[in-house]
Order: sequence, then C-alpha cells, then structure tokens
Amino acid sequence: MEPVTPALASRIDDVALIDQHVHGCWLTPGDRRRFENALNEANTDPVVGPAFDSQLGFAVRAHCAPVLGLPKHVDPQAYWERRRQLGEAELARLFLPAAHVSDWLVDTGIDGDTADVAGMAEVSGARAHEVVRLEQVAEQAARAPGDYAAAFEEILHRRAAAAVGTKSILAYRGGFDGDLTEPSPAQVAEAASRWRDSGGTRLRDRVLLRFGLHQALRLGKPLQFHVGFGDRDCDLAKANPLYLLDFLRQAADTPIVLLHCYPYEREAGYLAQAFNHVYLDGGLSVTHLGARSPAFIARLLEMAPFGKILYSSDGFGPAELHYLGATLWRRGIHRVLRGFVDDGDWSEADAIRVVELIARDNSARLYGV
Repeated sequence: MEPVTPALASRIDDVALIDQHVHGCWLTPGDRRRFENALNEANTDPVVGPAFDSQLGFAVRAHCAPVLGLPKHVDPQAYWERRRQLGEAELARLFLPAAHVSDWLVDTGIDGDTADVAGMAEVSGARAHEVVRLEQVAEQAARAPGDYAAAFEEILHRRAAAAVGTKSILAYRGGFDGDLTEPSPAQVAEAASRWRDSGGTRLRDRVLLRFGLHQALRLGKPLQFHVGFGDRDCDLAKANPLYLLDFLRQAADTPIVLLHCYPYEREAGYLAQAFNHVYLDGGLSVTHLGARSPAFIARLLEMAPFGKILYSSDGFGPAELHYLGATLWRRGIHRVLRGFVDDGDWSEADAIRVVELIARDNSARLYGV
C-alpha cells in the first residue's frame, strides 16, 4: 500500500491562497464560441474544432463539473448547457469562493467586460488589490496633454499609491532581447512625439517601453513580467527570461517577478537562485497543462529557492480558470511533495512549510498583503 501523509494533504486543502497574478472574471453573458476560445491561450483566431479536447478542456470537465452539480467527466454539451443556465455572474459566485483565495492581485491592464478589482472582491468575498500595467499607463500618458514623461510619472505614482505592484508585457511588445537600459530624456521626448503622432495606441516603441520599466524600478514595488507561454502575438523565442540578465543587474533591490515561465521554468528557477530580488510563479501554465501540471510544478521546485516561488492562477474570463488554477496547484503540489516525503527525501513538516511559503507566505511578505 502506498504511504500517505494526511497532515500534508489536510494543510494543502485548507491553506488560503494569495493569487499573486490574476485578471477579472466574466460577469456578462457570452456564447459557446467565446467560452471555448477562452480554453486556448495561444490561438488568436476563433478556435477550429472542439476546444474541450485539450488538457485544460479535460480539467474543466473533471474538476469544474462537480461544482456545477454535474458528474466528473461529463460530456462537453452537458457542461455547456449547465453553465449557460447559470450565467457568468452566478458562475463567478460559485467558482471564486471555491478556489479558497484570501487575496487576489489583479492586473487591470486588459480592456474588456470583466470584473474590476472591486468586482473581484465582491463576487469572491475575498480581498482584491490592483497590479498596474505599465503599457496601459503609457497609453494614458500619450493621451494626456503636455510632456509625456511627466504625465507618465504622475499617472504611475497616482495609480500605484493604492496598488501592490506593477506589470509589463514587454514579451508581447518586442521581447526581452536587446537594449533595456534607461533612455535619455531627449530620446523619450522624441519617441513620445512620434508615437503620439501615430495615434498613441498599442505601445511597441522600445525607448518608451524601456522608460516605463525604469520608472517602475524607481517606484520600488514588485515588477511582474510576462515570461514564456502566451498567445502567438508573443514571440516565444524572445520571451526567454535569460535575456533579462542585464536588466536584472540594473534593477537593484526592486523585486522582479517572472510569471508563467513555461517552457522556461528552469531558466527562471536559475535566475531566482542567482538574484536575491527575482521571484517566479507558474500561473497560467499549471491550468493549461491540466493532468500534466504535477511535472511542471516539480520542475519549478528544482532550482528556485522555496522562498522565491509564488502561487498564481492567471485566471481571466471564465471563472472556471480562477478555480482551476487553485485546484490543479493543490493537486499537483500534493502529488509532488507526497512523493518526496514517501521516498524519505523530505520530512512532512518541511513539506507543509514549503506549501505555506508558496501558497501565501512569500506573496504576503513580498506585496505586504
């Protein structure tokens, strides 16, 4: 008989998570195509074929169906009919509390019909805090009158006053490779004028992207970077965090958090070991890997110090994704750590302590929540 570790399993089930990178959930109705497209992160076209036929689709049927009063592995049509009957707001009120999250750190940089910070708190019954997206601040500064740099700084400091951190999607706007030093004021003014003349939408200018990053460093709050896996607008080859080495050396003591990381989780783990101010999570990746997520979680635990690993779901849109991030993480880390304990490599007490670090203690310390 396989040895069991009941104290470890109980603590993993009971611990209230801090979801350190997440987006709003849907609150308004949509059709089945919208839902199935949300089960595919990489494809920016309408999905062809059954989106349920994926690790994420199978995970929805296995773990979300019981929350809706359906049997595990229910067929996709029955699942869709049930969620359509309930509606998005009711689904949010079912799935978000079931994730057992005490604090949501919400990236508000995606425009769309999703819950804002206050809305996330309301439907979940938990606390919610803003993470300010730098590229959105840049777009707001471009629309403001007068000097771009001054407008950017004013908007960033005003918004960040009540926020817990900042976030950049540099990986989507040109990648990590290339110069990431701070530009001169003259370079910023010239680039801003050129961007404003072009309409000031979807920032891709490298000078202004660099300017925003260094303003965030001065702010001193944790700065999150999308790393690796995302939709196809992101050049995956240029989203390897090893390209950030020079920038990390410039970052002084400002915490840098590497998000998602797949398929660069080992590179991210090395950076978390090499730099005192580098942290990482596996949000988004765990959800999309479904039944294969324990192997990914095990790789996150290979090189990174355990005090540098954070939990997140990166849920966006369907409330199922906010719930699945938590459920698959709990199942995956239990499977991995149970193996360490059963093999005699870890004590159960150490395994429980690592669970608490990753689930909430590291994020609570880093973000002050």
